[in-house]
Amino acid sequence: MRADEMHPQARAIVDRQRRLGLPPISRYDRRLIRALERIGTWIGGRGSPAVGATTDGTIPGPDDDIPVRVYQPDQPGPYPTLVYFHGGGFVFGSIATHDTVCRRLARETGAVVVSVAYRLAPEHPFPAAVEDAFAATRWAATNPDRLDSDGHLAVAGDSAGGTLAAVSALLARDRDGPAIDYQILLYPGIGIRDDQHSVAQNDGIALAAEDLEWFQECYYESELDSHNPYADPIHARDLAGVAPATVVTAGFDPLRDGGLAYAQRLESDGVAVTHRHEDDMIHGFLTADIDRAETIVCDVATDMHAAIGMR
Repeated sequence: MRADEMHPQARAIVDRQRRLGLPPISRYDRRLIRALERIGTWIGGRGSPAVGATTDGTIPGPDDDIPVRVYQPDQPGPYPTLVYFHGGGFVFGSIATHDTVCRRLARETGAVVVSVAYRLAPEHPFPAAVEDAFAATRWAATNPDRLDSDGHLAVAGDSAGGTLAAVSALLARDRDGPAIDYQILLYPGIGIRDDQHSVAQNDGIALAAEDLEWFQECYYESELDSHNPYADPIHARDLAGVAPATVVTAGFDPLRDGGLAYAQRLESDGVAVTHRHEDDMIHGFLTADIDRAETIVCDVATDMHAAIGMR
């Protein structure tokens, strides 16, 4: 399930974190972490991959307007549309923290990417993030002219955002649309259990088991919520009919076994699945300074092209 050795670039990140001796992120004030994220993205945002254009704006949401950033490829349209949901345990993360990932996706998929700033917990617990994610998906589907869309629609996300992408695909099936052509689930936070081998084996490697528990406490107001299939789609009775998927997992990731279990559930329910397992990678490698991030974006772009018939 994981390589004997971690990739050197991933190892350097983990070693640096351990030298600093930082406690799990859940022990900090979340407002401080969010402020540090803003500073970090401002400092590190230079030199990002070029795209044709980016536009910041808002779209209508179920509670208030939802901020979005639209990334247009540098070639003429129309384009497929890819709606992206950032990671961060439903508590952290933003459009800015995942700017580079979205730029890479726009470049490699040739899609116009809509990055969504859904409401965060604990200020806005479940189902706020789900409501925003599905509203953004519907908006993208019903506004093809504003996006220069060719009518194809995909959803994608990493970690907590991968969960939102999977839930959006499930809701689209259950609510008769919109039609989603593909879903890209990047080390998704699906089907996580305390007794999973990957949680114990990889505790403290980029993500602590203590943090996983805290994220869930922030996101769910009750134990009943955690078993809702629109919170965690591993609890869906049947996944048949959801969009074809690529599921990416990482060997040194506490979320590994949950992602693998979801890929297997999709396959057993008759959904076409490509499972890409990066056995020497850590959680969050797509937003880290690791070369493999570019490779996996190229790989998932190839999967998406094959599924929707692009060249």
